[in-house]
Amino acid sequence: MKDAHCTGGLHEVCVGVPDLETAIADYAAYGCKPERRGELDARASRALYGVDSAVRSVRLSHLDADHGLVRLMQWERPLNDGLGMGDNLRCVGSRWGVRVTSSAYNLVNHAQRAREAGQPLTLIEPLLAVIGEVSGERAAQPFRDPIVGVREMVLLQPHYRQVFFERFNYESPLYGQIDRNALLRTSQHTHFGLMIADDDPHVLDFYDEVLGLQRMFDAHTPYENATGSRRIFGLTPGEGFHMVDFDDPRSGHALAERRSGKLKCVRFAKAAQIEQALARSRAGCRGYSTYCWRVNDVEAMHRRVASAGARAVSDVLTDEFGRRAFTFDAPDGYQWMLIAA
Repeated sequence: MKDAHCTGGLHEVCVGVPDLETAIADYAAYGCKPERRGELDARASRALYGVDSAVRSVRLSHLDADHGLVRLMQWERPLNDGLGMGDNLRCVGSRWGVRVTSSAYNLVNHAQRAREAGQPLTLIEPLLAVIGEVSGERAAQPFRDPIVGVREMVLLQPHYRQVFFERFNYESPLYGQIDRNALLRTSQHTHFGLMIADDDPHVLDFYDEVLGLQRMFDAHTPYENATGSRRIFGLTPGEGFHMVDFDDPRSGHALAERRSGKLKCVRFAKAAQIEQALARSRAGCRGYSTYCWRVNDVEAMHRRVASAGARAVSDVLTDEFGRRAFTFDAPDGYQWMLIAA
């Protein structure tokens, strides 16, 4: 049992879509390619996912990445239409994927033309976040100091919730591989997010103490330091939040040691005015739903998770791609899938 833990970066996100071929074409613009197809009938899907519906799935790869990938899922009888768009990422149940890009404004150009053509989307244009200012350590002096940070933007479409960032004046070579031949010149998902409203600082301990992830960051961000986050997380004046990062166990703190594939957890106060939408971001829903991590001993991990406060734990079964896997709800309410590495 001591060796049962997650391995590598966060492996993939399940994305419920109305039509697989349309979604494959959408993701091709980011450099994603179909790798494998599979399906489950309603009985097998009910046993693994808790959803009384047949499902057809396509697994998408990105260059040679082994994490940050996408599993497209077309449900015969979807539970609901998912999280939708909204004005920002704010809701309990919110999930989103983040990619690094060589040009944020290349994405903005496409988004603006799509909006002009009547396509539904929410765009938060690139916002500057300067390293040091976000943490409150030191403000960069314009025209005197280098601006080291990112431009971060949000693109919400009916079934896709993505954030993109462009780096300035720093490199982190293991944190995302950009496909420079892809239309939008982006990486695989470098990290994924989730959002809760809870006053208990221990509600997220499950991820490191049970799943074996590495807690790399754990800090409160006050409203004054939350530059881009004010718009992206829909903060009200004076409202801060707590951020906890869980990383690939191999990741280090130095820029050359940081690995993509992390989970970012945003925790608001329990009394925050925030929509409750957990029922719209799990298997069977359209849009960004279940997250998947790989484990080196799936049976041992199943026993560990089942005895550690998880709910709705399925048996270890075979997923639509022939891999041994199980699903469960973590103590924060989010559904997860663990897959044999």
